[in-house]
Amino acid sequence: MSIFSALRLSRAPVAAFMAVGLTWGCIAAMAPVLKARVGVDDATFGLILLGTSIGLSTTLYVAPRWDRAFGRLALPLGTLLLGAAVLLPAVAHTVPLLFVILMVLGGVSGLTDVVMNSRVSEIEAREGRSLMNVNHAMFSVAYAVSALLTGAMREAGWGPEIIFPVTAGLILATAPFQMMNVVARSDGDGPAPKLPFGLIALCGAIVLVAFMAEATVEAWSALHIERTLGGGAAEGAFGPAMLGLTMAVGRFSGQAVAARLSEVAVIRIATGLAVAGVLIAAAAPVPLVAYVGFGLLGLGISVIGPMGLALTGRLAAPRLRTAAIARVAVIGFMGFFIAPAMMGLGAQAFGLRWAFAGVAILLALLWPLVRSAERLPSAGGRPVTG
Repeated sequence: MSIFSALRLSRAPVAAFMAVGLTWGCIAAMAPVLKARVGVDDATFGLILLGTSIGLSTTLYVAPRWDRAFGRLALPLGTLLLGAAVLLPAVAHTVPLLFVILMVLGGVSGLTDVVMNSRVSEIEAREGRSLMNVNHAMFSVAYAVSALLTGAMREAGWGPEIIFPVTAGLILATAPFQMMNVVARSDGDGPAPKLPFGLIALCGAIVLVAFMAEATVEAWSALHIERTLGGGAAEGAFGPAMLGLTMAVGRFSGQAVAARLSEVAVIRIATGLAVAGVLIAAAAPVPLVAYVGFGLLGLGISVIGPMGLALTGRLAAPRLRTAAIARVAVIGFMGFFIAPAMMGLGAQAFGLRWAFAGVAILLALLWPLVRSAERLPSAGGRPVTG
């Protein structure tokens, strides 16, 4: 299947992935501004970022109910909330206020995230095609564009009061394209099947490690380039933008790679690239070398998270798909907000270079997790190792 055919087939969730990417690309590029505004050190800023993970935890319970209640409107309504929530950081002048705002952003973003991944899995089951990588690629494209645009606006002297509303407008523009018919799920006559907790735990751990690595670069790469390597605002914004661009390339390529190699083989190779990339970024003497490292990291981790989510949707019972993906997504996306906090503590204690080097150790955990994934049972599709 061509990339364009995959994009056309999953147009509604693609638009939602772009909305979420626009949100977090802007937040990542604005991290130095938000940190300076509230006047805190690295460790405290990392702890503030935990507010998003607290908001995200509500997704586990709210997203399946939201999906059932609003059906085909669940995605566009979630994006409208996301567009409103991204305006809030413009008024974050104190630590408590920024913490609460990040809680709201985490909750709304997680709500949209779970539903859009469920929609992709639903289309995959109906069409018998792999679509998760291309949808996550569009998140990366939107993330990179948003980070670059935010960096350009910062370099031009624009403040948060303008940058966040511009981003909100772009997010809201995606909402009309997110309507899609949703297949009604029958509860059947027998007892409700139990959630596959073993599958959820393993896939969740794989997605968690991948997203934790991604999150450290999103939240701290701009600071690493600007503070450690002496780059300017535009150079700093290009750190997360490089991650987004190379992740997009990796995920678009993943459409073809996933059809030729097993998930476990791809994850092993991708982990090696990611480990090499983050070590290069940690040791970089100048921003250009750091960009190379962030680029290799982006290529490496780009396909790991989508494969974990796709595997969950493929092996879970249809009527449990949203609930199972919600749990895997919450486990995985907690990494986006736990990791920056851990990174802040590491940076405060040892410096950003050593904190980035610690991410390589985290990524190495993927290899034993992948060995366990080889023993997952197949159901209604390709074997896990085939």
